[in-house]
Amino acid sequence: MAEKYLHICRKAILPDPVKLARHLKSPELGPRILFFSGGTALAGISRELKRYTHNSIHLVTPFDSGGSSAMLRKAFGMPSIGDLRSRLIALADENVTGNPEVYRLFTHRLVPGGNRGDPLTRLDLMIRGKEPLVAAVPNPMRRLIRNQLGYFREAMPDDFDLDGASTGNLILAGGYLNNHKHLDPIIFLFSKLVNVLGTVRAVVNNDLHLAARLEDGSCITGQHRLTGKETAPLRSPIRELLLSGQLDEYVPATAEIRKKNRRLIEGAELICYPPGSFYTSLIANLLPDRVGAAIASADCPKIYIPNLGHDPEQIGMSVESSALTLLEYLNAGDGAGGEVLNYILIDSKRGKYPLPLPGAALKKRGIEVIDTRLVSNESAPLYDRKLLVAALLSLT
Repeated sequence: MAEKYLHICRKAILPDPVKLARHLKSPELGPRILFFSGGTALAGISRELKRYTHNSIHLVTPFDSGGSSAMLRKAFGMPSIGDLRSRLIALADENVTGNPEVYRLFTHRLVPGGNRGDPLTRLDLMIRGKEPLVAAVPNPMRRLIRNQLGYFREAMPDDFDLDGASTGNLILAGGYLNNHKHLDPIIFLFSKLVNVLGTVRAVVNNDLHLAARLEDGSCITGQHRLTGKETAPLRSPIRELLLSGQLDEYVPATAEIRKKNRRLIEGAELICYPPGSFYTSLIANLLPDRVGAAIASADCPKIYIPNLGHDPEQIGMSVESSALTLLEYLNAGDGAGGEVLNYILIDSKRGKYPLPLPGAALKKRGIEVIDTRLVSNESAPLYDRKLLVAALLSLT
């Protein structure tokens, strides 16, 4: 398979104007590009991508333990839903046909102050259908939303802090509780409500957390303690990322992806390991059993797009060592023996990467580097989402 993809790559035009024009004309027939990701790094890329394909697939980590999802996880013992909501919104149809009233409601936060009342009062008004954002949503969608919020309100602990809470997260949480603590039904409903132009799923539905063994021998649990955003950055490199059954204590845990997620991976036309927090957004998705095997079974190109600049989770890691680490997790357990990574996509002229760039160690493994324009004057020092999307679409 490697020779087949290498042949395709060498003949590819980046960007390919013919492919782009075809996909732009008929996005409902666009390619099945699958992303393993979490966080907000892919939000802008997703908004650009939906112009060309309505068939992209996003497997999102549910292991986050910070931000607005933290209180929901603590209150209800549930997976993280903040990144799921964010990706669903990024892929939502923002035209008139995409129910803009629902879109505005799902992106709203209950901020205290002003003439709208305190967050609890506003939540109760939403449940009654009297709050302006909810009242603007036509039935039967309004009734569905009110029901999910009602389930959340009934189960909400007395000490739950609603200040700054995402309305979309509360609707998802209510639907999760209403569906016997299953995520898929409410994600499906949410997707229909905002007309999501793609497929978004949690890689697994388990209520688990991340843990990391560091080079200095210590063990840290909780995604929010690893990213360098809510706590002080790590001082020692991560040696191993693990799943934990508890947030504040490492309790070894396992999870396995379901058959329908395996089928999504195996049926992809291109698999992308995108930029974002290296361990907590990318590697975290590869920890559940059978992910590596499904990737190895997929008959399509697999592409890694390394981070530009500094990622607090990648202490001392170059592009090459990051790719080798990615390979280790992809080949762990049931992923060994198959092709799990074919290309690394970079812009060496304009992008600032931690050196060294990919070299002989990756070439030995049959991994080719595609060096093309991905950073523009307007986007620097970050990737230009239009250039990145164009490159991926051209390689399908």
